[in-house]
Amino acid sequence: MKATAKAHPIQGLVKYHGMRDEELRLPYHDSISVCTAPSHSKTTAAFDPDREEDVYVIDGEEVTGRGAERIDAVVEHVRDLAGIDHGVRFESANNFPTNIGFGSSSSGFAAAAMALVEAAGLDMTRPEISTVARRGSSSAARAVTGAFSHLRTGMNDKDCRSERIETDLEDDLRIVAGMVPSYKETEEAHKEAAQSHMFESRMAHIHGQISDMRDALYDGDFDAVFDLAEKDSLSLAAATMTGPAGWVYWQPRTIEIFNAVRELRNAEDVPVYFSVDTGASVYINTTAQYVDRVEETVAECGVDTRVWDVGGPAQILDEAKALF
Repeated sequence: MKATAKAHPIQGLVKYHGMRDEELRLPYHDSISVCTAPSHSKTTAAFDPDREEDVYVIDGEEVTGRGAERIDAVVEHVRDLAGIDHGVRFESANNFPTNIGFGSSSSGFAAAAMALVEAAGLDMTRPEISTVARRGSSSAARAVTGAFSHLRTGMNDKDCRSERIETDLEDDLRIVAGMVPSYKETEEAHKEAAQSHMFESRMAHIHGQISDMRDALYDGDFDAVFDLAEKDSLSLAAATMTGPAGWVYWQPRTIEIFNAVRELRNAEDVPVYFSVDTGASVYINTTAQYVDRVEETVAECGVDTRVWDVGGPAQILDEAKALF
């Protein structure tokens, strides 16, 4: 009862903000994202009837506190589905920087859900597994189905699950990651989302934005997709900055990247758009033709960069190479 899985993190395009149900992590509204590769999390999970205590290790450190509680929610759900009470040990490792706004919780919980479901002997589709991953992180549901994916809102697992959106943009998209290290509190921001006076305004337009994003993806319209994503980043920031805690995630270099991207787009007619989740780091979306020019410009802002493309769905590795 052992398996290893790999999943890619997500870049939110129409981002979710706030949860109707914190235990089941049911979001207030739909969301759409794209997975970024080759960045990934790899997780090995093993159920053992002789193990008395669960053990979770991420990047070589044992997880305790709130982090362990979130993993517990996924593990317990898998045990309930499989009808087992075995103890579990899993170890996970990330090959990209974590907790700076690049979706490590999405890939981490997606890989964990895939590995746990496989190790428990469950036969589930990826949309079904997305409901397992969602209990750790709503964004992880979209990392399970991969590429461009849509998580629908709902009050149950039949409705609140992820599906992949087929689009011609998968081959040409390049994502320059501009890394701006800054500690963030995403979970706390979700908890207070509805207390922002901007939240109702966001809810009023988000459904139309989801429809526009799906249509743009079907049409393979790069500019429409990533213009929407850029504007949604600003909408999200308006809601987080006006909550009770007044979260301000952006740093001076975040703004510098925004300005550099707009200068490239307006002065040189380069197809390039910025996007941020709850963090200071920036995704810069462009095409394969212009990626070198864009990376050069972002690097001039004094940040480390990486170039990513579109990542597929979470996978069980053919050879379950254990991390322990």
